[in-house]
Amino acid sequence: MASIEAVLDLDKLRAEVGELEQQASAPNLWDDPENAQKVTSRLSVAQGDIRRVEDLRRRLDDAQVLWEMADDAGDDQEKAEAEAELTALRKSIDELEVRTLLSGPYDSREALVTIRSEAGGVDAADWAEMLLRMYLRWAEQQRFNTLITDRLEGEGAGIKSVTFEVNGENAYGLLQSEIGVHRLVRISPFDANARRHTSFASVFVYPQIDDEIKIDIQLDDLRIDTFRSGGAGGQHVNMTDSAVRITHFPTGIVVQCQNERSQTQNRETAMSMLRSKLAERAERERAEEIAREKGTPQDVNFGSQIRSYVLHPYKQVKDLRTGHEVGNVDAVLDGELDDFIRAELLRTAGSR
Repeated sequence: MASIEAVLDLDKLRAEVGELEQQASAPNLWDDPENAQKVTSRLSVAQGDIRRVEDLRRRLDDAQVLWEMADDAGDDQEKAEAEAELTALRKSIDELEVRTLLSGPYDSREALVTIRSEAGGVDAADWAEMLLRMYLRWAEQQRFNTLITDRLEGEGAGIKSVTFEVNGENAYGLLQSEIGVHRLVRISPFDANARRHTSFASVFVYPQIDDEIKIDIQLDDLRIDTFRSGGAGGQHVNMTDSAVRITHFPTGIVVQCQNERSQTQNRETAMSMLRSKLAERAERERAEEIAREKGTPQDVNFGSQIRSYVLHPYKQVKDLRTGHEVGNVDAVLDGELDDFIRAELLRTAGSR
């Protein structure tokens, strides 16, 4: 808790809140709506950070007093209440610690996530769909909103690929630790001989970019194709060429969207996705250049295997970067990813 308070620098944060409150109370604030939005948004975030820290510190001090009183009185029930409060406090403090680790230029932004099935045939497609459910459940637990913008069904089961938005503060900062290849080992439900299969799926995460960040895209560098949407979506979606695919020639990046009803809406969403991917690519190249200058080449990229999920002959999920592992695979697949995310953020804290 003391470390968190030092990192946030509460005195400096309170001074910033005072300055922002003065700006927010100016009668001409909304003459410049863009600046007004920045001021009120930053003020809300800073006030929230102060409230969280002060509330946790108060609860921590109260829990210490409660424990000492219960210990002096030999009251086991009061001790149990103090222990329960400490357990809850540990979880809340861990969550706040994660927030202090999110210092990258896009960490506070919302995220765009793509999952692709890799080696493993129908098992890999099924695994990609399992990962989709895992991340949607995690987002639900974080009270983030999600929206699937593109989905390509697998042959027989699962999905070949899916792209979805995760909308909420720090979504990108949290989910970027999931970038890489995820491996599943299990008895295949698609194998009549009930043999063990290994399958792979890759996860890509990009920050959602708004007009505030300038990304140079030349129309001559793009090919824009339209096609008929596939899968569920209703009569209109499936009978018109409303889906849009955009290819960016200089980088080879391809994005597509078929979620919206109109071609115009799908084109706007696809362009937003392209901007996100270009921004992430530029930031990744910058980070790699800094790492080379420091002599510490980065060891995590889209091609690296980051986590193994074993369902047979034993049950275990293990992160290959941090060594963090748990035996409750079902809980992880049901969205309990916070400990894995926290461990990876702590591991990379020095290079962020």
